[in-house]
Amino acid sequence: MNQQITPESTGVEKKLRILSGIQPSGTPTLGNYIGAMRNWKLLADEYDCLYMIADLHSITVRQDPSKLRQQSIQLFALLLAIGLDPEKNVLFFQSHVPQHTQLSWVLNCFTYMGEMSRMTQFKDKSAKHSDNINCGLFTYPVLMASDILLYQANLVPVGADQTQHLEICRDIATRFNGIYGNVFTVPEGYYPKFGARVMSLQDPARKMSKSDPDDCFISMLDSADNIRRKIKRAVTDSDAEIRFDPENKPGVSNLLAIQSALTGDSLDSVVSSYEGKGYGVLKSTLTDVIINTLSPIQNEFNRYMNDRAYLENVWRNGADHASYLANKTLSKVMKKVGFIAK
Repeated sequence: MNQQITPESTGVEKKLRILSGIQPSGTPTLGNYIGAMRNWKLLADEYDCLYMIADLHSITVRQDPSKLRQQSIQLFALLLAIGLDPEKNVLFFQSHVPQHTQLSWVLNCFTYMGEMSRMTQFKDKSAKHSDNINCGLFTYPVLMASDILLYQANLVPVGADQTQHLEICRDIATRFNGIYGNVFTVPEGYYPKFGARVMSLQDPARKMSKSDPDDCFISMLDSADNIRRKIKRAVTDSDAEIRFDPENKPGVSNLLAIQSALTGDSLDSVVSSYEGKGYGVLKSTLTDVIINTLSPIQNEFNRYMNDRAYLENVWRNGADHASYLANKTLSKVMKKVGFIAK
């Protein structure tokens, strides 16, 4: 095990800590990249960042074991491919750090059934997977709280669908602190300065999701031919004017927003570039922008996937570093609760 580099050992001023996780339930979409992932590498200079593959969370839904392993490795390689430097960020698999589940059990005992039953994602997932309404599905917000509190995270990137989980995490931390003293950092939500909500290519009223039919989203590993096909088939409307009007022209507005997000050009600038032009030009230009964005990431991804020894070294070092941080919190919790130190 490599020697851990910590603020205490270097004398460096302590940065605020950010924790974020992503489930290996499939390849991230272009929406995941624009909305979250591309911003992660920009945070390392300002924050102490931990990024985990949330594989424990993924099994609330039945998974094919071999597929889950492959998707987990691919996702880890993709984190490196987007530019996350393992020297600046802690990258690890959640299942490699058993303190997550240890703390989760303790926090389950400080969380009420009524709180869990109000979680909207439990209701949504129960409706989608009515044949597998398991206890993990019910209590996984407590595991999520454990993920955050274990590392004393100050900030947690959250979308609209995760706000409720952050609030229950804050409630659990406050309750525990009220009983045992100042044990946990009570986290705040982190809202990135740059980002855009990317909608489905076929139903622009809904967020782009990898669980939707294939033509509805662009995967970060889609081939150039697939990207061309999907953008060509993307929903527009019968009005040929290109303008940003989410209410009346949601499909066209979604395509314009994607281009703006990927190029960094303002929406006004993007719209003006299409003055007098048709949807064919819009789709062709956007296709090139997406391919040019994803192609270098895919090249890096393939390079990492062909170097399994390097990947294993990075995730082992990440697990060691994460475990070091996790142990400090868990030891304090176990002592506060009244367990005997070994």
